[in-house]
Amino acid sequence: MQRGNDRLSAHRDEEMKHELQGLLRSGRPTRTEEWHDPEPVADDDPEVAGGPVAPGGGGASFETVRLELARLLGRGSFPAGPGELTDVLRRKNAPDVLVEALERLPGTDRYTNVQELATALDRPGGP
Repeated sequence: MQRGNDRLSAHRDEEMKHELQGLLRSGRPTRTEEWHDPEPVADDDPEVAGGPVAPGGGGASFETVRLELARLLGRGSFPAGPGELTDVLRRKNAPDVLVEALERLPGTDRYTNVQELATALDRPGGP
């Protein structure tokens, strides 16, 4: 229920919606100069321009995959096997490429932390 005690007027609210419309539709900043962006890109952000972070992919480094796994899984998910970790990734809406890579790991293996999991995904003969 609207009570009319908003910090912004209805006119300013509509103006802000219009300003964000391009960003919401495109999924990336729409301004040409980076200094106009509300939050500039950080140096340590994973690269998402080439698609989702995927282990063993041409564009994803070991550190990037490990960072993405740590961000999604956290410490509370371990120790666990690939099946349990896959369920956690699905609940957190992880990229399908990452989930499918975990599904290819042997079901009997157990991982105590993100480092072990990332190493298993990065093995030459791995998933």
